[in-house]
Amino acid sequence: MTEKWHKTTFPGVRYREHTTRKHGIQKDRYFTIRYQLAGKRTEEGLGWASEGWTAQKAAIELAKLKQAHITGEGPITLKEKRKLADKRRQAEKEEEEREIRESITFGDYFRDAYYPNSQAHRKQTSYKKDEQHFKKWLNPALGNMALKKIKPFHLERVKKNLIDANKSPRTIDYVMGTFRQVWNMARRDGIVSGDSPTKRVKVKKTDNRRTRFLSFKEASQLLEDLRWRNTQVHDMALLSLQTGLRASEIFNLRWGDVDLERGLINIRDPKGIKGRAAFMTDKIRDLFASMKRKAHSEYVFTDKSGKTGKKFNQIPYTFKTSVNSLGLNEGITDLRDKVVFHTLRHTYASWLVESGVSLYMVKELLGHSTLAMTERYSHLGENTLVEAVRRLDEKLEQSRAEGREANKVKEEGGDKNGTII
Repeated sequence: MTEKWHKTTFPGVRYREHTTRKHGIQKDRYFTIRYQLAGKRTEEGLGWASEGWTAQKAAIELAKLKQAHITGEGPITLKEKRKLADKRRQAEKEEEEREIRESITFGDYFRDAYYPNSQAHRKQTSYKKDEQHFKKWLNPALGNMALKKIKPFHLERVKKNLIDANKSPRTIDYVMGTFRQVWNMARRDGIVSGDSPTKRVKVKKTDNRRTRFLSFKEASQLLEDLRWRNTQVHDMALLSLQTGLRASEIFNLRWGDVDLERGLINIRDPKGIKGRAAFMTDKIRDLFASMKRKAHSEYVFTDKSGKTGKKFNQIPYTFKTSVNSLGLNEGITDLRDKVVFHTLRHTYASWLVESGVSLYMVKELLGHSTLAMTERYSHLGENTLVEAVRRLDEKLEQSRAEGREANKVKEEGGDKNGTII
């Protein structure tokens, strides 16, 4: 059925009625305007009476378009006017979003964006450390500041607070690292731009890498002392000492990760994120074989002192008791030289290097992400290198002797194939 259009008392304005819907006592009306544009009759819809349109308002709108056509100022069609209105609204929206972004405080962004993202994509120990840095050091100084307005000067104040609290350069570096990660994520989200202000905050660099490793005698004494104090702590220590596993990797070890047939330990979610396999020595294979195997998904080591038998989250104090009992830390003040549980992993790597294993192989066995992390052990292989050069020298001397003998034979009319190196 063809729609029926009705004229109004205003030239160029007409309407049609809705078939069922009413506005007041009358049927709802849809208004349009008609005009000449570039020699062609053009008609554009305005809207319904129920939306506020009347014939008079439509006439006023038509007059504005005609005036714009005459003066050349402003839109000359409703389509053009609506397009300009859309652009204006978009610009206003973008300006509003920009103002919101620029007003976001460091504290709000950390809580609402960064920390939830960190929880979803990082290990618990990592995002808990972020939270600790935020609550104790970053939030008190920067929490209410607009993230975009934070400058190196403000980070210098955070650094001073850490120094006044006698925190080590390493701790200061970690706190600055947390801020840097927040800033980089905010830059990705378009809230800030440019490098993190921490780039211009100087932090004293220190080498806190552990240098102490156990001798075979010290390791044997420690294991023997642990054996009668606590079997589980002994087994965890032996495992680290002969496979290089970190404490956290031992805590997370499940029976489904232990492959006795192939002598492999599957290490899931290690510190370096990338999983790897550790190789059992005969002693470690015997250790697992002697243990009572639980369900495939259950942890190998559980805290039996607790009611639920949950996995360990820290090495029991028994380990420190044994170390103190044996006097392994007696008279030692440098933390890098003190024996802790991580010393066992360090000892494993050191023994490998001293026995002639290449740094690359040690890197793979330890699960280091870069060779630079393994190069701390390079000096331990000096004796092996010296021995290799000595063997080479012996081979060369042997070759020279054979060459001299060959020349002697040659001079006497014997074998002419002798050569000298």
